Amino acid sequence: MIPPNAQTLWRAFCAQRGTDRSADFYEAFHFHDNEQGALELAQLVLSGVKRGTASLVWSYEHDQKRPPWPGSLSVMTDWQGQALGIIETKTVEVVPFEAVSAEFAAIEGEGDGSLRYWREGHWQYFSRECARIGREPSQRMPVLCECFDLVFAPGTQAGSPA
Repeated sequence: MIPPNAQTLWRAFCAQRGTDRSADFYEAFHFHDNEQGALELAQLVLSGVKRGTASLVWSYEHDQKRPPWPGSLSVMTDWQGQALGIIETKTVEVVPFEAVSAEFAAIEGEGDGSLRYWREGHWQYFSRECARIGREPSQRMPVLCECFDLVFAPGTQAGSPA
């Protein structure tokens, strides 16, 4: 079900595409666990730099939530829930934290795009997430590496017909 804060953007996306893809809707969400991070990451997506995201498989299990799948559509929001764009999941791969590749770190597009930057930032983020769900972070914790395309955003190239 498309939440109220995302319905206007979703209707514009469906009208542009000439089809209702509600069956592919996954979630409305914001990146990160703080407002500044959410804003920075959303801007990276809207600018085309960020084309991937990583999440902790344990969080999906803890929250009893299905992970995204190829073809799923999500509405990206800001911290306050304002809909900013729609992303389509292209690929999903689960790997241990220690096996996340430099290629994926670059696709994620954060910081300087290096694997070192990715590991440092995501270790901190996943450690906070582990504390939330009662787990201990480890080099072997399962990470869901998701690659996506920005498929709709008003005022950007992604808002143009594909």
